[in-house]
Amino acid sequence: MQSITIRRAVAQDAEHLTALIQASGAYRGEYASIISGYQVTAGYVARHRVFVAIDAADHLLGFYALVLDPPELDLAFVSDDVQGVGVGRLLIEHMIRQAGEAGLTEVRVVAHPPAQRFYLRLGAERVGTVAPSPPKISWERPELRFTIAGRGAAEHPAVTATR
Repeated sequence: MQSITIRRAVAQDAEHLTALIQASGAYRGEYASIISGYQVTAGYVARHRVFVAIDAADHLLGFYALVLDPPELDLAFVSDDVQGVGVGRLLIEHMIRQAGEAGLTEVRVVAHPPAQRFYLRLGAERVGTVAPSPPKISWERPELRFTIAGRGAAEHPAVTATR
């Protein structure tokens, strides 16, 4: 895998994060309505723990947004070009460490249905289903939870599995 750095997003990243979301192949067809017109703003980046994965040439590979109150993984996207090579895993492991450092004991994820297996492989558990909220979301979504093991989440299986 190429050299990847994860850093805190800054206001200037907002436009690139929006472009990554809008280019996502996972949200074509029946799922397109959920991202239609969606924008990541500089204010959003300032309010939440948003982290980006970049390569050595400073190209955006993916990002996530952790909301602390209530604890939730609000956004997680990986560029279509690099899916399947470990970028998503690195981002989720980083999110789990951030959650632990923030003193969180769990993080909720309302998952995009095709992404559910990815989160389960990384240690999330399914805790329910979120009902549709038409007109934008006409499908049920899996509700998952990451349990954060301890300060810094050093004991969490998703963090230790790749080391």
